[in-house]
Amino acid sequence: MLFSRALKTLPELLEGCLQNDRKCQELLYKQFYGYAMGVCMRYVPNREEALEVVNDGFLKIFQKVQKYDAEKSFKIWLRRVMINTALDHYRQNVKYQNHTDLSVAENTIATPDGDNAYNTLAHEDLIELIQQLTPSYRTVFNLYVIDGFSHEEISRQLGISEGTSKSNLARARENLRVMLSKKKSNEYARVSR
Repeated sequence: MLFSRALKTLPELLEGCLQNDRKCQELLYKQFYGYAMGVCMRYVPNREEALEVVNDGFLKIFQKVQKYDAEKSFKIWLRRVMINTALDHYRQNVKYQNHTDLSVAENTIATPDGDNAYNTLAHEDLIELIQQLTPSYRTVFNLYVIDGFSHEEISRQLGISEGTSKSNLARARENLRVMLSKKKSNEYARVSR
């Protein structure tokens, strides 16, 4: 079989998905898997859960592809579906997850560069630190800092008060500062040996 028609445009893939064409669904999945995984990795603590959220998100996309507005960016719609799926996952699993917080000691070590220290981290390092946050802190941090939602929007999506959203964000930032400080001091100790 020749590979000439294997590459399809996005409108062709979406039309195929509307017709429940498994090949089009597979191609759409493969084309946007990396992007979807990047979105989901910010909301869950590990790759296995991210894969579960990605798969659930694509299932929703395949079931509701007729709701996509072709006048708008598909990537933005896909991102929104993935975020909502990750939030559904969070709500379903929050009661089973450990809510122990990193102890925020009074003598917290401040990072020498303040918030600019985040700029020196590699993307993977920052994602790794974010994944270490408790689920509630991680979710609010991602929604507010990375995805640009307001505290009012976050409170509606998660069913919490705006004050709780603000508090979770402040604690997430503080925990990230502590983790970043520990990471930097561990790297310094390793280099200075």
